[in-house]
Amino acid sequence: MSSNEQKKDVKAKKQTNIINGFQVIENECIWSKTGMFQSRLCDNVYDCRTCPFDKAMQRTFSADSPQKRAGWAKNVKGIYEGTTIPCRHALTGRVTAAKVCVNGYECNRCAYDQMLDDEDMDLRDEKPACLKASGYLLADEYYYHKGHTWARFEHGGRVRIGFDDFMVKLFGSFSNISLPPLGAKLKKDQAGLAFSRTENEAEACSPVTGTVLAINSRVLEHPEIVHEDPYNEGWLCILEPRMPKLNLKGLFYGKDSLEWTDRESQKLLRLIGPEYQNLAAAGGDPVDDIYASFPEIGWDNLVKSFLGSPKK
Repeated sequence: MSSNEQKKDVKAKKQTNIINGFQVIENECIWSKTGMFQSRLCDNVYDCRTCPFDKAMQRTFSADSPQKRAGWAKNVKGIYEGTTIPCRHALTGRVTAAKVCVNGYECNRCAYDQMLDDEDMDLRDEKPACLKASGYLLADEYYYHKGHTWARFEHGGRVRIGFDDFMVKLFGSFSNISLPPLGAKLKKDQAGLAFSRTENEAEACSPVTGTVLAINSRVLEHPEIVHEDPYNEGWLCILEPRMPKLNLKGLFYGKDSLEWTDRESQKLLRLIGPEYQNLAAAGGDPVDDIYASFPEIGWDNLVKSFLGSPKK
């Protein structure tokens, strides 16, 4: 490893609160990529529009500083031959096309940027890889809320949310799902995602705070999709958070999410009591509908024990 690479590695380790974006394989700040700032990682899932560092750099290299702007463009051109200012999305690996930015990195004025965001509203990627904890699936690169909802931070800072595998196995297939309208504000730890099964109803917490940009209308018509595929086709909403990293506190990720799910499984087994051995199906996986298999536990008890009491 060269001396420059060592310095970069040390500085990267000092940065904290870095969001792990789903399928975001790049993590270097575009200002580092352009050579204008050394060894800085993106901590906002490439949501440059809400990034304080990006805003500060934009002010520094604004149109009222033509000499600085010219120096910046010359430096970038020297790194990326053939272009003056490469598109952010080419720099970050979101697209493979060699595209030139004509808006001075003001993505809010860019039709191409809007097109990419519109495409991301539809689920186009393959199913996420999953790990197991006590037989329950957890999608890799997802964050988990203690109320058994998940958050997936996507390129550009948007967040896709849904119910986790533990929840859908706990309550079985829903007869109805109720989601907030477009433009509604969801708050982390507060109720906003409702579901029911026959006469039983419950509300789950939003895992993050943000404005609803899109809802999955398919799950409103076919709630069973959430039970069958909670991490892909069964997503619920897409949110626009004010700043993505403000939502990280209290969420489980990676190894922590596996350990937390193990603890939740043990809590469930204690509720079931001596009949716990009936919980495991062939291969050690939990049964698909715990509420129906152990009705004596009670719907309200399951809600209180695992969803908590979401704030209104």
